[in-house]
Parts: sequence; C-alpha cells; structure tokens
Amino acid sequence: MKDAFGTPQSLLVLGGTSEIALATVRRLLTRRTRTVWLAGRPSPRLDEAAEQLRARAAEQGAEARVHTVPFDALAPDDHEEVLGKVFAEGDIDLVLLAFGVLGDQQRDEADPRAAERLARTNYAGAVSSSLVCARALRTQGHGSLVVLSSVAAERPRRANFLYGSSKAGLDAFAHGLGDALHGTGVHVLVVRPGFVATRMTEGMEPAPFATTPEAVAEAVAHGVRRRARTVWVPGVLRPVMSVLRHLPHAVFRRLPG
Repeated sequence: MKDAFGTPQSLLVLGGTSEIALATVRRLLTRRTRTVWLAGRPSPRLDEAAEQLRARAAEQGAEARVHTVPFDALAPDDHEEVLGKVFAEGDIDLVLLAFGVLGDQQRDEADPRAAERLARTNYAGAVSSSLVCARALRTQGHGSLVVLSSVAAERPRRANFLYGSSKAGLDAFAHGLGDALHGTGVHVLVVRPGFVATRMTEGMEPAPFATTPEAVAEAVAHGVRRRARTVWVPGVLRPVMSVLRHLPHAVFRRLPG
C-alpha cells in the first residue's frame, strides 16, 4: 500500500529499460519502497538498469528489492502468465506502462509489415498488458496505472502519423479504461510528454518545448499524488495543442515536421 504521503511502495514497470521509466522510479524511490519490478525483454541493459536501481535504493537507505521480469509487448499470449506471477508476489501500488517505439515514418510507410509491428507494439501490446494489470489492480482494490502517451496523440502530423496514430489509440484507450475503473479504487493517469531527450530521439532536431526524462518523472509523481486524469509535460503544451487541434486542416497539413 502507499504510505501516508501517497508514495508507492511497490512498482511495476512495463518497459524496464525506458529512460523515462527509470527516471520515474528513481524519483519515487524512498526508504519505504519495498519492491520494484522491471519488465522487459531480457538483455544486458535490463540487468544494468536493475543494478543501478539497487545501488540507488541502497544510497537512500531503502530496502527495495529490484527484480527483472521477461516481458514482450509483442507476445500478448504470455501477458497474463508473466504479469500474473508478479501480482501473485504481492500488491502493486503503481504500474508504469512505458514501452513503445518511435519508428521511422518514411521507412515504415514503405514497409507495411514494419508499420504493423509499430502499431502492435505501441497500441495492441499496451492494450493487452494494461487490461491484465487493470484487472489485478481492481482485484486488490487500489493502485495507479500510469500510461505514457505523447503529445503526438492529440493531432498526429504528416511527419509522424504512424507513431502519432498509435499513441492516439493508446491515449483514447487509457482514458476509457480510467472511466471504466472509476469507483474501484484504481486510478489511471495518462501522461502526454512532448519531445523528450532520450536515446530514442538521439540525433533528431529537438521540437519546441523539449523536455527531459527527469521532468516527466516529476510530472508523473505529482499527477499520481493528486490523482490527475491527464498531465502534459511541459504544462505549456496543453494550451499550445489546444490551438493546434483547432487549426484548419489545410493549415495544419503545411506545418513543418
């Protein structure tokens, strides 16, 4: 259960090597943290992330146990078994869904199979794993599900409509799931970051109002505390996207990539 200050004592991260997810876990780690589960494809990066969190917990005097869990967004047949084993070990206070791929718009437009894989990862895999976690959270009667969406979900542009459309689907699904769970004790938070400086965006020209994994982590922590439905990172993107959402299509289509 969360402590008196609302800090999650047990966390499950879907996408355990995500820089945003790891920054969020570091932000949430306290002396009261008991357990962290990093779910992702087995790899040296996943093992390294777990070791770094163990070291961080030790520095803060926490007795957190950090585990790795083999998880593949593209293997929905395994989601119930894999994630069910995590919840069988004890209640989870916060689930952070942080996996996803950016893809390459030009390449993926020319390769329908690559585009379909992006859509399955960002949307179908997220739907499957979210529903498994939501059912477990509802059974235990408490917890938060934090879903990393994107500002691109608000109105996908020509330059990124494959990624943007997958995030738009995820965004709509997560908000609907939050409505379905209303009154159960389970809270769903949708996070819409703008351009985040990570490995995934390395080499790309930063968009206006670019942010960092640490800033997103702070917004997540604040959003969970106040049980927000949606948070934008940075907050200025909310009015900016409100304007862009209402631009005439002929104007919006000509916006730079």
